[in-house]
Amino acid sequence: MTWLLLFKCVMTEKRKIIHISGMLIILATVWLLLSGHYTLLINSLGVVSVISVAWITLRMDLLEFAQPDAFRQTLRSFPYGAWLIREIIRANIDVCLRILHPALPVQPQLVNIKATQQGDLARAAYANSITLTPGTISIDVDGDYIEIHALSVNGVEGLTGGEMDRRITRVEAIGYH
Repeated sequence: MTWLLLFKCVMTEKRKIIHISGMLIILATVWLLLSGHYTLLINSLGVVSVISVAWITLRMDLLEFAQPDAFRQTLRSFPYGAWLIREIIRANIDVCLRILHPALPVQPQLVNIKATQQGDLARAAYANSITLTPGTISIDVDGDYIEIHALSVNGVEGLTGGEMDRRITRVEAIGYH
């Protein structure tokens, strides 16, 4: 019985170390890719930032070590990120055309969109993705609904189609199986 308990504790600690190491690697990689500068000062600040974020995350007990699919869920977010970048570019072009071409209508409107995500983090990611896309801004998240201000009817139609909602829900879904 004691050996089983000891083995369980060791495996839990090993899982924590692997999880924290993965988080540090991902944070450091993102820092390096986004900074674009590879000087000693910038990289030193990056190391301090990555360690600080990891420490704060651990102190706030935000990591779920019992969730074995966290790595697969992270990998699933990369295709969503690529899709979101494409949508941001398309929305930028649409907004620029509306600004430059007076015949294209600008019809601001407020709408409520249903969010199908189960968790608060995924729902926040959905609301932030809407805000990142030019021409739409998430104003409020209330339960399963997100209030959105859209610049045009096309922006509303793109959201009511539900593609972004389905993609976020698909990324989130692996964590609930």
